[in-house]
Amino acid sequence: METYDALLAAITPSSGLTRTILDPATGEPVGEAPVHDVADLERAITAAAAAQPAWAALGHDARSAALLRAADAVERSAEELARLLSREQGKPLNGPNARFEVGACSAWLRATATTGLEPETVVDDGETHAVVNYRPIGVVGAIGPWNWPMMISVWQIAPALRMGNAVVVKPSEYTPLSVLALVSVLNEELPEGILSVVSGGREVGARLAEHPAVGKIMFTGSTTTGKAIIKSSAGTVKRLTLELGGNDAGIVLPDADPKAIAEGLFWGAFINTGQTCAALKRLYVHDGIYDAVCTELAAVAAAMPMGVGLDEANVLGPLQNKQQLDVVARLVDAARASGARILLGGNPDADQPGFFYPTTLVADIDNDNPLVAEEQFGPALPIIRYSTVDEAVAMANALDVGLGASVWSSDPVRARDVAARIEAGTVWINKHGAVDPRVPFGGAKQSGYGLEFGVEGLKALGVPQVING
Repeated sequence: METYDALLAAITPSSGLTRTILDPATGEPVGEAPVHDVADLERAITAAAAAQPAWAALGHDARSAALLRAADAVERSAEELARLLSREQGKPLNGPNARFEVGACSAWLRATATTGLEPETVVDDGETHAVVNYRPIGVVGAIGPWNWPMMISVWQIAPALRMGNAVVVKPSEYTPLSVLALVSVLNEELPEGILSVVSGGREVGARLAEHPAVGKIMFTGSTTTGKAIIKSSAGTVKRLTLELGGNDAGIVLPDADPKAIAEGLFWGAFINTGQTCAALKRLYVHDGIYDAVCTELAAVAAAMPMGVGLDEANVLGPLQNKQQLDVVARLVDAARASGARILLGGNPDADQPGFFYPTTLVADIDNDNPLVAEEQFGPALPIIRYSTVDEAVAMANALDVGLGASVWSSDPVRARDVAARIEAGTVWINKHGAVDPRVPFGGAKQSGYGLEFGVEGLKALGVPQVING
């Protein structure tokens, strides 16, 4: 286990151009991040391509063993990684936040290492013998976001390495230190060259997406950037896994118990202070229990402390950056101006340092209001009335995104029937956003394509080869 200072020192450049990263909760410096350029990327890709064949030749068992050792390394430095993540991203140590995220990194490494993927015999009838195998792609480019920088990086890194690929990671410019530290810890147990991180700007990401030596791009982020990556990758016909923007709907059926579901609704919407692609971002509640759901949800939300992440009492933090704070403020102000009812929050403290926006619930709002129609990606939840389930399903399906959704009911059979009508990659019952390393995850419509996690996630990091004969 490294000390926090030693972990930070290990990723602080001794020379070259750097950029100071500030704590979004306090504005204080966290550390110095290197500013890499395209030449640095080229060196990383060259090293990855050189190291990859030997890594692939080790076979699944040896690579899995290395991932398990890497999980051990994460656990040895878990508290130091969590502190750095809290300071850079803003999320508190406690609740489903920084310590939770670091724990998810080791959990996903272990699950990926122990998920079986055997050759599949698809025909064996005495005349034809056809078997599907999955071969390494080569070099994989992993472009991650700022909201869950460590966890989502592991979602990309772990299956890519398990399948025999080398990985070049390009972190968000907002949270490079967290990913640099994570990769440094992982590399304590991995061969040199197969995992590297290039902390650069948009030009680095664009070159990674088009680079002829990169066989696949994994990207989590906005739909706009995802479309740009699709275009950049077309020239070399790269494989892609894209987890893009969402505006997840939740439908509360009239038989739901408002008090029983209130805490689940809260964390579905406000995990990571709402800064989660598959968070609950628009809630549809039947007229018959609308007021009761609003009351119970507001009571839960009002009791959740928000503040500086290193304070052990807090479970909600700031927005990670000023740009996102401005988005949330604009959408809530537009909702207020339209006549919507602010149940809770909506009035940030202008004198408070950091990018804090209070937990905000907005009721009696039209479905076409910008707070509903746009992804707010922050601590503000619109609550929309509906009269019939058909009406709720139609509103839930009206947008061009479909990452996740949820149905809340006391009748699981009825809930599953409604879930089957929703256009989303995952529909949860009486929960929202609960991902599992064994269960495939991916988006519908403009929320992206390709699956992550489990056997399907491993297959997505290989090239299928059929041996027929």
